[in-house]
Amino acid sequence: MRSRRESYSESTRSALVRSAVELFTKRGYAGTSLDEIARRARVTKGALYHHFSGKQAIFEAAFDAVETEVKGRLEKILRGSQPPWERALAGLREFVDSCLDPAYQRIAIHEAPVVMGWQRWRQAEDRYSFGLIRAGLQDLIDAGDVVDVPVEITSRLLFGALSSAATEIASSPEPERVGAQVQEVIVRLLHQVRSGTRGGTGD
Repeated sequence: MRSRRESYSESTRSALVRSAVELFTKRGYAGTSLDEIARRARVTKGALYHHFSGKQAIFEAAFDAVETEVKGRLEKILRGSQPPWERALAGLREFVDSCLDPAYQRIAIHEAPVVMGWQRWRQAEDRYSFGLIRAGLQDLIDAGDVVDVPVEITSRLLFGALSSAATEIASSPEPERVGAQVQEVIVRLLHQVRSGTRGGTGD
């Protein structure tokens, strides 16, 4: 059982992270102050510093929150009861939908590489996304839906392609249109790979 103090501390931290997500999404990293984050969370600035060493630390917590939410939705799909092929297509649709979400666009795609530095951001993205891609590909191979390719390098290539697709969607003045194009292209490519293992049926 957690003590009342521990519960209060956790709720304070959660309120600060929610506040940070909202403000970083709306105003970006440069346009958001610690005072505003604390005020929106209805806590003192001292309480903020109790949990976070500074602005970058709370940004990284906001980034983790956004990425964790997306990862959770994808994991639920990829670990579902549908056949691997259907799970892969549903996961792709969910990924594109996530790229259209303002918080994910602003925090995870636009701001994080600058605030965290490209290398640390890439490592974080690797931690959140790469394992899901690798597991999904392995499921497709095990089910006979795609040819038996080297899982690690193929997953890396897919990871790079999807990362680039996320940037294209988030950077476009017409993100919905680009998202639909990304989904269409990847689905067509997957069907081409599948048709080679299913006697040209393509379904």
